[in-house]
Amino acid sequence: MAGFFKSLIAKFSKPDIDWDELEAALVAGDLGPKLAMQIVDELKAQGRKLNGQDIVDVARERVREIMPPSLPPLLPFNDKPKVLLIVGVNGTGKTTSTAKLASLLVGKGKKVVLVAADTFRAAAVEQLEVWGERLKITVIKGPPNSDPRGVCFDGYARAQKDKADYLIVDTAGRLHNKHNLMEELKKISRTLGKKDATSPHEVLLVVDATTGSNALTQAKAFHKIIPLTGLIVTKLDGSGKGGNLVPIYQELKVPARFIGLGEKAEDFKAFNPKEFVEELL
Repeated sequence: MAGFFKSLIAKFSKPDIDWDELEAALVAGDLGPKLAMQIVDELKAQGRKLNGQDIVDVARERVREIMPPSLPPLLPFNDKPKVLLIVGVNGTGKTTSTAKLASLLVGKGKKVVLVAADTFRAAAVEQLEVWGERLKITVIKGPPNSDPRGVCFDGYARAQKDKADYLIVDTAGRLHNKHNLMEELKKISRTLGKKDATSPHEVLLVVDATTGSNALTQAKAFHKIIPLTGLIVTKLDGSGKGGNLVPIYQELKVPARFIGLGEKAEDFKAFNPKEFVEELL
């Protein structure tokens, strides 16, 4: 969201603010209609001449109040693999994010097993295998078009055997409005639950920062099917403002956990709410 607040300061430099225009600008910044209206109402209530900096001060404070404090890292268990289920619609960078998350954890000295549960897309499996070779980690896959539940079952067994700290499951990209594909996520979750009743321990939705308010629609649909525990926000290095993670937390209390800022593995890091409000915004 780099530069969004700066653009507000430039756009509303004169004291006579067009409130409809401001609300539209805040919504266009992906903060969502609810928060946009709250910010406008608060500014109106001040009953004085305002400028762009006043707008930014109020907006930043409201976002700061909404966002959660810094979250603890996804620490492994002592006696079993922590299962991270990665979900999302097509084209968000889900498989790449899965690999980058594995790279981040391996870089911290942790042992990871990857599951290529996107059995219908050969490119996704191949992509994970390339990362697996690079990171020297095991990638579990099945035959093309096989049932992803079986691959997940085998993946957990391997993670147990290898005493892995994490099992990361890359699921198939699915449109949030396709009932059968969404139901498949429930089946995958139940399969993992047979190996460990508490798994999956984290369900991370990958959202594209450039999709704007549609990210909230996606999050609602996935959250209804399988409770989400966090977000991975991609493409924050481009035109994506990243504001869409604010209404998602405001409405669903699903926090951003990781962000992608570029193509390289090191351009992927844990989300820092304070840094987001102070720097990215």
